Amino acid sequence: MSKGILYLVPTPIGNLSDMTYRAVEILKTVDLIAAEDTRTSQKLLKHYDIKNKLISYHKFNERKQTESFIALLLEGKNIAIISDAGTPGISDPSNIIVKEAISNEIQVCCLPGATALITALAASGLNSDQFTFVGFLPTKKKDKDNLLKSLEKLPHTLVLYEASHRITDTLKELSLLFGARQCVIARELSKLFETYLRGNLTELAEKQDMETRGEFVILIEGKPEENLTDAELLTLISVSVKPGIALKTLSTQISDATGINRNRIYNLALTLKQPHDL
Repeated sequence: MSKGILYLVPTPIGNLSDMTYRAVEILKTVDLIAAEDTRTSQKLLKHYDIKNKLISYHKFNERKQTESFIALLLEGKNIAIISDAGTPGISDPSNIIVKEAISNEIQVCCLPGATALITALAASGLNSDQFTFVGFLPTKKKDKDNLLKSLEKLPHTLVLYEASHRITDTLKELSLLFGARQCVIARELSKLFETYLRGNLTELAEKQDMETRGEFVILIEGKPEENLTDAELLTLISVSVKPGIALKTLSTQISDATGINRNRIYNLALTLKQPHDL
């Protein structure tokens, strides 16, 4: 008996018209649809006249449901995973079942589709060549502080998700750490009241009239490169030299501390009289 296929099917993040033809077809033809919230998903299925069997699959029952789903897949049944909005597995459940499916040599097929982070990043105007997706910040203060501290010196754009009841406090915390970096706040993407707020993080954190209802994506520019001349940078390299440190390691450390391109640092370091001493 051939094994079934596990489909990860993105759903609209707001506008129901963003559902793809292929996604509708898959949801109509699989043997079972597993949804994060069956009440929310019923509205989507009704809109597209999808009458397939629906069962709950969320972070609280993920491990329990995974066992039964894998058994069905091994029997040849096809299962589709959907979340309340966006792509399953991106700040939503499905990682456990995907890992189990792969370990059982079951095909995993993820359809392309909506995801808030890419939508917001593309429209932000911030550097999108490289970015770090953070998702939702930890709720425990110590874990959150440690994570944010590890992100402080990254030179590329940061993308975070935040809920309405935490957005004000989170922006204040971010502004204390990242200062007046350029920031974009995307709210209610693809919905009627879609909004983009642009400015520096300090100003946005202090904005008194910001609408706090809805789902938010926060985008923050990476650590700006320090404006050092080649001569100043060579001086910094020279004073940073320590016995036994490799040139590449030194370049990485200085890049992390300054935001300056690592290749520029490395190439300048090579011009020193005794680069082998590095």
